[in-house]
Amino acid sequence: MEYRTLGRSGLKVSAIAMGTFSFGGVGAFSRVANQGVAEARRLIDCCIDGGVNLFDTANMYSLGRSEEILGEALGAKREKVLISSKARMRIGDGPNDEGTSRYHLIRECELSLKRLRTDHIDIYFMHEWDGLTPIEETLAALSTLREQGKIRYVGCSNYSGWHIMKALGVADARNLPRFVTQQIHYTLEAREAEYELLPISVDQGLGVMVWSPLAAGLLSGAFGRDRAPAESRQGAGWSEPPIRDKKRLWTIVDALEVIAKARGVTVAQVSLAWTLSRPAIASLVVGGLSEDQFRDNIAAVDLKLTDEELNTLNAVSRAPCIYPYWHQHNFASARFNAGDDALHANYADLGMM
Repeated sequence: MEYRTLGRSGLKVSAIAMGTFSFGGVGAFSRVANQGVAEARRLIDCCIDGGVNLFDTANMYSLGRSEEILGEALGAKREKVLISSKARMRIGDGPNDEGTSRYHLIRECELSLKRLRTDHIDIYFMHEWDGLTPIEETLAALSTLREQGKIRYVGCSNYSGWHIMKALGVADARNLPRFVTQQIHYTLEAREAEYELLPISVDQGLGVMVWSPLAAGLLSGAFGRDRAPAESRQGAGWSEPPIRDKKRLWTIVDALEVIAKARGVTVAQVSLAWTLSRPAIASLVVGGLSEDQFRDNIAAVDLKLTDEELNTLNAVSRAPCIYPYWHQHNFASARFNAGDDALHANYADLGMM
């Protein structure tokens, strides 16, 4: 296993983290899986044996049941691993059962701690932007939780670029907790994060964690133009991630299959290895239904793609260079920094546009 520093913190996280989205199977989550304590324990032990030190959950996964199963399944092993959890999403019918208000965050953090059977959460994510709660209130609540020892580090998830920069600006100006990480969706098929989120991460020191790095299995090798397994999130009608251009998706899968066959590895490993090669990436949060799937994904850490292979995958998947980036590419490239390069390096072979 490879361990990467999480942003500008001193925390080391495994390049592959275990996602617990499939624990519990309550409500709509039953479309994904219904893993109980015994099955979760086997998968957790498999991941720990493979060097995984980070386990990711959220208060809304199966309405808290995922946290309960993770806490019970980890048992005494909890002290040797890291746990990340999240709050923000609606978890009830009340007017304060969602958001990042002081009331909601402190209540939900304390409930998560009870479910997880622990006295602290190592990384606490704001699961989504809340435009109704002042960011000052959110960060002050996180400061309280950190001072109480209930959380160690804070992060955001699914924020847009201006949301992140607003939060970081307020944190710096008021000496409030600063995000050290963001958890985002980013794959060969979904590269929109390169416009703002990856450059911000490089420039501002946020270690990126990626959720659903195999696009709910679409980039695992199980799917193709003429094959779609019934036992999958997509097959069960789960709508994330949305695929807007299926022709492009299958072109990407074709390229992955050619490289995988030539290297004697799996399509999933090639896909994950590409993502691990990208700027600011700290950890990929993978889920799975079997020990074999987790072992296969963990093995991706040892796969280093050649420049030729990376260029091939970039050519079939890169996002269009939209405005203002094409203008910057044409006239500002002589003064780019590392943050700029997180996007513009993708177009280095295109010259002026």
